[in-house]
Amino acid sequence: MSESGCGRNGKPQTNCSQAKPAAAQTIRDLGTTLTWRDVAGAWGVRWGYRRMSYMIEPGLYRIGRPDAESKVLVTANYKLTVDVVRRALHGLNVWLLVLDTKGVNVWCAAGKGTFGTAELIARVQATGLAKVVRHRTLVVPQLGAVGVAAHEVSRATGFSVHYGPVRASDIPAYLASGMKATEAMRRVTFTWKERLAVAPMEVVGSLKPAGAILAVLALLELVEHRRLTTGLVADMAPFVAAILTGGVLVPLLLPWIPSRVFAVKGALLGLCLAAAVLWLQPLDPATGMGVSLLILAITSYMGMAFTGATTFTTLAGVRMEVRWALPCILIAAVAGAILRVAGAFI
Repeated sequence: MSESGCGRNGKPQTNCSQAKPAAAQTIRDLGTTLTWRDVAGAWGVRWGYRRMSYMIEPGLYRIGRPDAESKVLVTANYKLTVDVVRRALHGLNVWLLVLDTKGVNVWCAAGKGTFGTAELIARVQATGLAKVVRHRTLVVPQLGAVGVAAHEVSRATGFSVHYGPVRASDIPAYLASGMKATEAMRRVTFTWKERLAVAPMEVVGSLKPAGAILAVLALLELVEHRRLTTGLVADMAPFVAAILTGGVLVPLLLPWIPSRVFAVKGALLGLCLAAAVLWLQPLDPATGMGVSLLILAITSYMGMAFTGATTFTTLAGVRMEVRWALPCILIAAVAGAILRVAGAFI
């Protein structure tokens, strides 16, 4: 029940970090059909637009026509998460309790503590939920379990916590079965489609470094030829290919690339790309080595950066990898840049 921003009916607001008193909060209706604005907003966020401000106002929402016996589902206020959840709830009559996670998805917010026990207790009390429903049951997404202490929530609010399925699409079946989750509902997946869905963020994040590389290459062109030539496009092509390899091919082929280390996965594809570049575009030794090292640095870095989006590793594993891989990547990048510049004067 999860998917990174506050706003009434999906429109952002600037200050929603504090829970309002119960008397000040109103229950809002939330539809299950996404509009073209929702779809466009989701595409924008995938490509980095409004990434840290794409949220809705926390509080209690109606899905359909819920009554005092209807189930209460809990989620984060990241609008992409809310949209995935509400679309999955089409045809159901339930309450949706949206926590203030500062516009971060359930899984990440649970790790940071914003999707946590204190916020859940505060939101239950602030919305006056005990007066809205007669039962005392909350369905919390499984991916948020690490942040929620069920016994503390029960002691403070009287509501018991049930951990729902991993995927929002399984919520209707979960509720229909009397809140019994199958083994498949508990399994975390990261299919190629799911991996490619988060890949654009990696590509967007590389645009600034790519601009710096382009500026250096343009400067070298001016030094060598006194003007910019069509050769600049050929010089830039290997680095554009490296960005796409690290940002798209690494996520796509992730399970099949040898090694458990993401930086190594990126470097292995970088080696293949460097070999292809040298075969298609013969270069002098210094320039060829420089371009190859820069390609390796780019693909390895982007592979390492993808650890923040994957379910294939742990926080401890990410920290360990960054400690040793980042210095190696920096050395390769600096050495590659020096050799590439030297090749221009040989």
